[in-house]
Amino acid sequence: MMMRCKQKLTFLLLLYCTLVYGQVADYSYRRALTGVMNQWHSIVLPNEIFGKLDQNLSDIRIFGVSEDKDTIEVPYILRLVTEKLSSKEQSFHLINQSKNEKGYYYTYELGQNSSVNEILLDFKQENFDWKVNVEGSQNQQDWFSIIDNYRILSINNSQTNYKFTTITFPDAKFRYIRVQIISQKQPELLSTKVILTENVVGKYRNYKINCTKVREDKKYKQTILDIRLAEAVPVSYLKIDVKNKYDYYRPITIEYLSDSTKTPTGWIPVYSRLLEGTLNSLEKNEFKFNSMTLKEIKVIIDNQDNAALRIQSVSVKGYDHQLIARFDTPATYYLAYGNKNAVKPDYDIERFVDSIPTSLTPLMLGHEQIIKRESAKPDKPLFENKMWLWAIMGIIIILLAWFTLKMITKK
Repeated sequence: MMMRCKQKLTFLLLLYCTLVYGQVADYSYRRALTGVMNQWHSIVLPNEIFGKLDQNLSDIRIFGVSEDKDTIEVPYILRLVTEKLSSKEQSFHLINQSKNEKGYYYTYELGQNSSVNEILLDFKQENFDWKVNVEGSQNQQDWFSIIDNYRILSINNSQTNYKFTTITFPDAKFRYIRVQIISQKQPELLSTKVILTENVVGKYRNYKINCTKVREDKKYKQTILDIRLAEAVPVSYLKIDVKNKYDYYRPITIEYLSDSTKTPTGWIPVYSRLLEGTLNSLEKNEFKFNSMTLKEIKVIIDNQDNAALRIQSVSVKGYDHQLIARFDTPATYYLAYGNKNAVKPDYDIERFVDSIPTSLTPLMLGHEQIIKRESAKPDKPLFENKMWLWAIMGIIIILLAWFTLKMITKK
């Protein structure tokens, strides 16, 4: 009985090792990992591997080979070093409204020790263009300028619906805040929010752009930017610098090359939508979206009946991608990737992220190696030497002749 159990256990171990080695062989590339000294480490993924990965990055594995030649799969978590925004609404109340020949004033009293850097205004009116001044005071007698000539705007017509009424300024700590709206017509203020926004800046990579082409489609009154990157990389940020100094407001669509279709006249590129927004003179024209691995971007600017804008420059960025991995066994480790049939792994450590140390030592990645797959050996012919084949054929012919002569003799 004991002997049978040992045989079954040995069989299961052999089967497991065979399956693991089979999994490794399913991947196309690998890179050696060096510097494994602790249980937890981070691995920064280089730009050049993303073009060989599936779009959802599910075909990444970390394998190790121990001294006993056992293959180990290392659990990991994929993290994007993104920026983090936290907004806290501050308590306040409106204590005074007034007006004079310079405009309309709204005075707010904040709670003690309250810092603010944003004021969100909501108006009943539409289609306005106002300048705003913001001041702060501790006693309502001495007022200090926080921001001057800040522009707020609302456009609502058959072609667009755009509103920019958030006043942003450096952190300010005052007991009283006064907002002056320079307008000949009284604003119908519906609500106000006073907010402190804290931003933890993400870690971006600047990507090299190989080519940027700007062309005009006069039929559809559009400016089209074709942007080609040096390699396929995960993109989450696009900035467009416009040379024109006058005010402008243009609807914009951002797309990426996702596929191509073969037709009798050739290959036709297929684009998928990333984002819709507005290119305007009030904001920084920075567009952020979910990370997407791509190489070619198309930007469509709808000029309507306006002259085309002059594009000065374009910049493309993406977040750092890191693997947080746990190494439990001494072994020689490497990163494997490139498998269209792989599914996203499900590791326990994703459910216990609070247990991961905050300080991690990064590992070094070696040069890329192609994982060679063993090709199926062709079946050998029964007779490799042709002389044997001719000899057998000669014997068969002689036997056939002998049987034929024998049959004729009998007749």
